[in-house]
Amino acid sequence: MRKIVTICLFLFIGFQTRAQTDVFDALLKTYVDKQGNVDYVGLRKNRAVLNIYLKHLEKTVPGKKWSSNKSKAFWINVYNAYTIKLILDSYPLKKITAIKRKGRNAWKIPFAKVGNESYSLDYIEHKILRRWHDDPRIHVGINAASKSGPKFVDFAFTEANIDEKLEKLMSDFINDPTKNKISLDKVEVSKIFEWYQEDFTLKITLVDYLNKYSKTKTNDNAQVVYMNYDWALNEK
Repeated sequence: MRKIVTICLFLFIGFQTRAQTDVFDALLKTYVDKQGNVDYVGLRKNRAVLNIYLKHLEKTVPGKKWSSNKSKAFWINVYNAYTIKLILDSYPLKKITAIKRKGRNAWKIPFAKVGNESYSLDYIEHKILRRWHDDPRIHVGINAASKSGPKFVDFAFTEANIDEKLEKLMSDFINDPTKNKISLDKVEVSKIFEWYQEDFTLKITLVDYLNKYSKTKTNDNAQVVYMNYDWALNEK
């Protein structure tokens, strides 16, 4: 209840006096739990706050002089906010892969409006975040609303917090035994490490990357197996 009151206060104070990301942050803290499960039913009842944040994004033109961290935080928030919208627009829903519009899947639909331009989730991920930012940690920041993916964050990213948050999210993800199983001679890891292997192995091997974060260290020649991916919706 306290968090919901906080959101309401933002509405009355006026969004020009507070950072818009604070609004999104309060929304996420209200409807996403620490395990990354999302209360989509509750979100549908309070879509007005999400819509106000999305209206802000529609009017925001990313600055060419923004720092890498500011730009990265902004676009990850955009991706996550519009993923929520996509789910709510199609809810009730069992998995995001069931969404289809005019022959396009969920990631190909150009519905995310930023600065009077329309983008698909794929474009934001592959043409903006992956191309502009040489940082494989973005894959634990953006969320595909699925059980097997990294947990949906319960906060908004900012220029100040993004490096620390992404570092912790990657550590938490790699050390989550439901997502990755790491031993001395064998690693069973998320499909994310296969789909985006080039991002994780640009400078080092995948095992080396895992060992940067894993509490259990593995041998250089360990067998690597990719786990099945569960696309079931990450709802409470």
